[in-house]
Amino acid sequence: MKYRYKTQGTCSQQIDFELENGILKNVQYYGGCNGNLKGIGRLVEGMPAEEVIRRLEGVRCGLKPTSCPDQLAVALKKVLSKKAE
Repeated sequence: MKYRYKTQGTCSQQIDFELENGILKNVQYYGGCNGNLKGIGRLVEGMPAEEVIRRLEGVRCGLKPTSCPDQLAVALKKVLSKKAE
């Protein structure tokens, strides 16, 4: 299933991704540091969502309380919590 998440507190404005049977696919960030965010998308491709959350949650960008990787973890947690309802 395809999802779109509007990020908060980062240079990127949005993350689009797909989840199929708990596996993350086709991660695309819009805005932000293009090369770094493409790299993150490729690194997490094919990983279980829970593992991505474990690795990226809490990553900060400078003095900001969040980061583009952390926002992906936030988005995944929201999607997974809705599925659990």
